[in-house]
Amino acid sequence: MENVVITGMGCVSSLGNSPELLWQNLLQGKSGIAPIQRFDASAYTSRMASEIREFDASEIYSTRDQSRFSRCIQYAVYSAFQALKMAGISPENENPERCGAIIGSSIGGLQYCYDAAVALSNRGPSRVSPFYIPMAIVNMPAGEVCNKTGWMGPSYTVTSACATSNHSIANAYDMIRLGRCDVMLAGGADETVNPLSLAGFTSMKAVSKRNDAPEQASRPFDKDRDGFVIGEGAAVLVLESESHAKARGANILARIAGVGASSDAHHISAPRPDGKGVMLAMANAMKEAGIEAKDISYINTHGTSTPLGDIAECSAIETLFKQSSASALENLKVNSSKSMIGHCLGAAGALESVVTIMSVMNQKIHGTLNVFEQDPEIHLDVCANGAVNQKIDYAMSNGFGFGGQNGVIIFARN
Repeated sequence: MENVVITGMGCVSSLGNSPELLWQNLLQGKSGIAPIQRFDASAYTSRMASEIREFDASEIYSTRDQSRFSRCIQYAVYSAFQALKMAGISPENENPERCGAIIGSSIGGLQYCYDAAVALSNRGPSRVSPFYIPMAIVNMPAGEVCNKTGWMGPSYTVTSACATSNHSIANAYDMIRLGRCDVMLAGGADETVNPLSLAGFTSMKAVSKRNDAPEQASRPFDKDRDGFVIGEGAAVLVLESESHAKARGANILARIAGVGASSDAHHISAPRPDGKGVMLAMANAMKEAGIEAKDISYINTHGTSTPLGDIAECSAIETLFKQSSASALENLKVNSSKSMIGHCLGAAGALESVVTIMSVMNQKIHGTLNVFEQDPEIHLDVCANGAVNQKIDYAMSNGFGFGGQNGVIIFARN
């Protein structure tokens, strides 16, 4: 089977619209979380988000088209073309039948859904936009990327809540590994900062209520964490067969060593307390990579800042690594990018894959913000004191979604 490598990355986030900007801001411990400006959130119990405020889509869409295409689609297309530029790929120079896109989303163009419902309720069916359906459905980011590139290979969407991006990247990896494609664009996009999304998550009591100090609200691993903070954005990776990348003299950023998936088979939203599903996904990824737990020195955790989620994940990591060998935990460091960019749902895994790859490339790990007092039930080194240098040959990125859907990716140093 073909080795699969990463040659390009692109992203849109509250901490910068490029991998380099996102990475530097994370290293500096900056927070992208602030009071919501996009709409009046005064009636909500949670009034903050990791909101994208600086985004210029004029490079990819005219002013007219910007009003037609959802932010979710625009974020994805922007990230995809940024990734292609980094990879040095001109879409027209590739065999279109051997290239495609698998870009996931958990909720797609939800703002279009909200606007259409309001229009229908207030003004009747004739006032619902003709763009409502194509702009709201979750497959459109992948479809529009292929429309823009002219690529005619596999184009579809994976949607598995907050594991979406990891599963998307894993699917693209399989397409190349099995010899079906040469190049794939893979990742995720979501536009979650809108009235309906916030109302849903606040009703679930899943989000933080620390409105007086938004930058301190997302606090993974801290004993006083009270929920996640909604984020939004996109990230897309360029995956290639190693032979294709080398043939064109590409700069290889990292290699995908293995992927793993599992189901908790437990609950619609709560994690499985014994962590068995999470352990299975991580173990599957390591088995495919042909490595042991002691070979992994860094995990970018799912790390949402929820009371149950952080404990379940960290306990699973501890148990699995201890089972592997007594020394497996000694050199392991973990962190949570969500402490600074919030929880970007279907885009979370892709953004965190960008961060994980940057860590592998730079042999450095960003700190976890807001760990004021580490939860005594969490015994891992969570990089609470800021960025650290770390020898990284293999790094793991975890993504777990509502419904108990788990996805894990292991990236290897080139």
